[in-house]
Amino acid sequence: MNENEERNCNCMEEKLKQELQGIMQPYTQVKDNLIPILNEVQMKYGYIPQTAQKEISEYLNIPMAEIYGVITFYSRFTLKPKGKYAISVCLGTACFVKGSEKLMERLKQRLKIEEGETTPDGKFSIDSTRCVGACGIAPVFTVNGEVYGRATVKKLDEVLDELMQEN
Repeated sequence: MNENEERNCNCMEEKLKQELQGIMQPYTQVKDNLIPILNEVQMKYGYIPQTAQKEISEYLNIPMAEIYGVITFYSRFTLKPKGKYAISVCLGTACFVKGSEKLMERLKQRLKIEEGETTPDGKFSIDSTRCVGACGIAPVFTVNGEVYGRATVKKLDEVLDELMQEN
């Protein structure tokens, strides 16, 4: 890393810390506020950066390992940035029986990434879920929380084509 990149990185780190202070300030420094703070960080950044974990750890006096445990326990939270279009395929029993694994394979093939990854351009990310609560319209996939039911590979391709056209 050259000197300019290092300086830019430090500036971004400081900006993040200032923003985090603004997020945490309304909360008292008690452990019960961990999830609400994590939720606000997740909403603002789309994931929970390591710097945020450190700042929250210091603010609430909670070990980093405990914060990591909470983040990885709840599927709502993520440690990695998601793409502009976060696509999730339900692999729960009803969806799986009706062919959702074909949807997942097609996504990987089309986007050239694996589950849990984001495309290099930051446009798409792929995840799986165990149940969306839409078993009656299985199989389903979601794009940024919007549910597509009775999904087929053809329907998935149509949605992807449309999203790829958008800027």
